[in-house]
Amino acid sequence: LGASGETGKVLLKEILGQNLFSKVTLIGRRKLTFEEEAYKNVNQEVVDFEKLDDYASAFQGHDVGFCCLGTTRRKAGAEGFVRVDRDYVFKSAELAKAGGCKHFNLLSSKGADKSSSFLYLQVKGEVEAKVEELNFDRFSVFRPGILLCDRQESRPGEWLFRKFFSSLPESWASGHAVPVVTVVRAMLNNLVSPSSGQME
Repeated sequence: LGASGETGKVLLKEILGQNLFSKVTLIGRRKLTFEEEAYKNVNQEVVDFEKLDDYASAFQGHDVGFCCLGTTRRKAGAEGFVRVDRDYVFKSAELAKAGGCKHFNLLSSKGADKSSSFLYLQVKGEVEAKVEELNFDRFSVFRPGILLCDRQESRPGEWLFRKFFSSLPESWASGHAVPVVTVVRAMLNNLVSPSSGQME
């Protein structure tokens, strides 16, 4: 989930490059176009996130799930942000669990706290708690700070803070940056490491 975003793109590339799974399925609101040969066997399921129950079959038959789904308050408005980052994510996790997923991996945020006065951190904390209640065999949460990515060679290290952390004070954000590829590799290293508990 969320393969069209910056983290999702890098995650998919690393998964295919390491040949970790016999089957890879992308679930999203539109079909993505890939030119590289490595992507030829990627299965894509196009869904309406407002009617996810109608697409339950898309979530079946996967042992591991990765969720990098998210939007911004600026793009979707406060209600839209909550709907995507909490409601869509939770419903997707619920369907994944029902479909047989054993290990669910969620990209969250540093400072996620359902009691936070910042909407972004509050929503991230809320969805973490809701997914935990689903009792996956293994539930891994990743909480990076500001995500740095290289969108173009001429603009290395563009601040995703401007996109995802616009509601937070810049003083909080300074010193908490991490490259997207570092987060992705941590996710995949964790995948092949022994579990430290049901939620980690």
